[in-house]
Amino acid sequence: MTTAEVNPASIFADAHSMDAAALDRLAAGDIRDAAEKAWCATLRATEALVLARTRQEPRTLTQTSRTLQAISKTDPAVYNLRVRYTNRIFWLHDECFCHGYCEPIGTERLIRETADYI
Repeated sequence: MTTAEVNPASIFADAHSMDAAALDRLAAGDIRDAAEKAWCATLRATEALVLARTRQEPRTLTQTSRTLQAISKTDPAVYNLRVRYTNRIFWLHDECFCHGYCEPIGTERLIRETADYI
């Protein structure tokens, strides 16, 4: 998809959809899949922010992460978001989904807080 075909609102809508899917999986007892869906929602919301701020849709996780870091340097309000984003990469995606270490209380809290992140 080209940047002209997407807009931040449609990406945010996808983030909300993934958040709902994460909560469904959590209710079904599949914390690992819920964590990955919550991470996906986080990533999509962050991609929407990057697109809204730069008018360029990021194509890779690295590009999204680096651009968010750059934005946070010039906009202190984004700093906390960057910290939360990085925390979610580690706990939801890497530790829980990729390695199967899904510490129940902390992981569930991060999944449920995804709507706040979005």
